[in-house]
Amino acid sequence: MSKNLVIVESPAKAKTIEGYLGKDFVVASSFGHVRDLPKGDKAIDIEHEFTPTYEVSKDKKEVVKNLKKLAKDAPTVYLASDDDREGEAIAWHLSEALKLKPEHTERIVFREITKNAVLNALANPRTIDIDLVNAQQARRVLDRLVGFELSPILWRKIRSGLSAGRVQSVAVRIVVEREREIEKFESKSSYRVTAEFKLDSGHILKAELPHKFETEAEAEGFLNDCLGAEFKIASLESKPAKKSPAPPFTTSTLQQEASRKLGFSVAQTMSVAQKLYESGRITYMRTDSTNLSGEAISGATKEIKQAYGEEYIKVRKYKTKSAQAQEAHEAIRPTNFHDHSAGDDYNNKRLYELIWKRAIASQMADAQLEKTTAKIDISGSSEQLVSQGEVIKFEGFLKVYIEGTDEEDNNGNGEQGMLPPLSIGQVLDLVEMTGRETFTRHPARYTEASLVKKLEEMGIGRPSTYAPTISTIQKRNYIEKESREGKERQYGLLTLRDNELTRSSATEITGAEKNKLFPTDVGMVVNDFLVEHFPRIVDYSFTANVEGEFDDIAHGKKSWNEMIQEFYHPFHDQVSQTYEVARPEGRELGTDPATGKKVIARLGKFGPLVQIGENGENGDNGDKGEGEKPKYASMLHGQLIETISLEEALDLFKLPRVVGEFEGKEMVAAIGRFGPYIRHDGKFVSLGKEDDPHSVSADRAIELIEAKRKADAEKFIKTFPENPDIQVLNGRFGPYIKAGKKNVKIPKGTEPASLTLEQCLELAEKAPEKKGRRRKK
Repeated sequence: MSKNLVIVESPAKAKTIEGYLGKDFVVASSFGHVRDLPKGDKAIDIEHEFTPTYEVSKDKKEVVKNLKKLAKDAPTVYLASDDDREGEAIAWHLSEALKLKPEHTERIVFREITKNAVLNALANPRTIDIDLVNAQQARRVLDRLVGFELSPILWRKIRSGLSAGRVQSVAVRIVVEREREIEKFESKSSYRVTAEFKLDSGHILKAELPHKFETEAEAEGFLNDCLGAEFKIASLESKPAKKSPAPPFTTSTLQQEASRKLGFSVAQTMSVAQKLYESGRITYMRTDSTNLSGEAISGATKEIKQAYGEEYIKVRKYKTKSAQAQEAHEAIRPTNFHDHSAGDDYNNKRLYELIWKRAIASQMADAQLEKTTAKIDISGSSEQLVSQGEVIKFEGFLKVYIEGTDEEDNNGNGEQGMLPPLSIGQVLDLVEMTGRETFTRHPARYTEASLVKKLEEMGIGRPSTYAPTISTIQKRNYIEKESREGKERQYGLLTLRDNELTRSSATEITGAEKNKLFPTDVGMVVNDFLVEHFPRIVDYSFTANVEGEFDDIAHGKKSWNEMIQEFYHPFHDQVSQTYEVARPEGRELGTDPATGKKVIARLGKFGPLVQIGENGENGDNGDKGEGEKPKYASMLHGQLIETISLEEALDLFKLPRVVGEFEGKEMVAAIGRFGPYIRHDGKFVSLGKEDDPHSVSADRAIELIEAKRKADAEKFIKTFPENPDIQVLNGRFGPYIKAGKKNVKIPKGTEPASLTLEQCLELAEKAPEKKGRRRKK
């Protein structure tokens, strides 16, 4: 008997759904998109209303063939791709590629993979929403046109292999502009005064002056006024306060909180959330709605009552701030609040726990607090010190969840927990008062999650685009995610203790960065070129408005062909004009004292470099190939074309440098295409980020050489002299067999060192060929 066919996007989802349906159904996976625009300039017919041509991807031909077989005999084919624009487009492409008959085809959607949701979707099918398909089609066509026309310009004017994109280029611009804000920022110092008092009860009371002094002299003057002064509680004020929980997660808030609390990248968060969704644990993870269904609220409140009691319940209906959010959709939440954990996988469990706590907390009572402020009089001074404390009277949602914050430091007004017992008029015994020099901080660099937050605030991109955008700008080497060590800085310290004022200085580490986004020189040069010649493409409001137009298409208010038409012709004219502009020039740093020639920093074929002299490849004196050619040196990691100094540039020409001798052979420090290294006995050892090739010592170089030898020795578990192509090696992810150019997994339970040559050859023979990417010349 023939079975109804349900087509979903992933095998994991298919497996989960198959368990919910009876014997009359077969569930198959399309493995995502089955058709796309082909490469080349024939994909979009610009002359005929931008009609796209789609083709089945090479790696999906077998999938489509199998789905056709299953669909042929199925009474009904249910297209069950995700409930968003991309999912709608996948359903439409499937219907086209499989040549499905409309009378035997149904579109079903669900936002959680539970038995009830799937059966309810089957009971309420609909047709494919062509407006949603057209909105996705417009995005795909527009992005292809932008990329296809801009990329050759970048290859010609800057460097081959570069690309531009409507959303990615705006994301790069945000990071570049923040970096320039930081470069221009001038830190100002001021003095913060704090005090500690010892009470008769033995408690320590901390207080602070509510304002800072601009100079050391002013701070010192104030502390001098406090010599021999009497400190007395002038007033005590207690006020009730409350804290309310954050709404349940949207895609962007989940990415931000998973970054803060779990250290996940944006891509990792979406990958783990996808697994949780496909296994039926959470609702759909691409959403900009904070809405919860009545069923979800009922499940949450039932769980709260059972675990914490009736008084902890407060039902809330959240209204999404985003104008484009679809309120029919839900926030990210557990499908069953009674499940407190999600299997054995460590990351799945951690992300699920975060989602569970956030959703549960959103339906819990406010936390009731009491804030107490004590003001302290100083005899002989009009100033007052302030001490603040906070005590929780009723935990409410705080029993379950506290939202993270992006703030890197907290200079509260002497704030502490609950204040010790105090009374008005009480005289305080000063232990110590300090005036510490503090410095204003430059704007924070973006993390992946805070960049997503910025894009969302500006209306750029949608939940499905955040993770791919962040990944793309890093893969293309426009942005780097890095942790950098801070630098030592001296600060002034004034201390009043035992009625004596002393002045001293101390040091602190400042400017340390963890997993922050830094623009590369390539990113900066490309950004500047686009801002100058294609300001509309990287204009924030234009990019946000385009998203609004996609929304209009999705709601049937606008024709997608017209929208592309309005954009394309002015854009194409701009592209045509840009072929005539000059290539971006390098930055002139000054003159080399030794030769009198210009020193220039610019982008080269393999990255940023500095050069002494102008003739030759990049010369402007017409003597191409004649006379003395320029000298080149690669720039160090972290150096930028627009900030490198003449002195730093000239230092780069001091390489290669002989560091010393080891085993009778020279050790030479230099910088290559892949960064700084030590060359010894024909072998190369990379220097770490903490090592400077200009100053690395002979001892450190020997240490690195020996560490590399040790690592190389440990890499080889077993070799076979009779067949050198076969090796058993230790890799990043454990032991494996290297058979020529093929890497072969070792079966579980097999001792790598015990493998014979015959066994290795047999395993290599059985291992599937890895599909490589072939480049057409």
